[in-house]
Amino acid sequence: MKSETRNVLFKVDAELHKLIEELYEADDRAIEDNDFDDASLLASRADRLYEKVENLEIIISELE
Repeated sequence: MKSETRNVLFKVDAELHKLIEELYEADDRAIEDNDFDDASLLASRADRLYEKVENLEIIISELE
């Protein structure tokens, strides 16, 4: 794998982790505000994104 490709994949992986963290933090705030509909939506989006990141990390490790 070219170093440019590897660098982009690692960058995207790191940024996705930040977004996931932001979604879970928003989920926590929504729960604190008793806004369970929003909390559920935020948590489910974070969970789905986390699954995508896991798949990306598998691809990265297989290509190395």
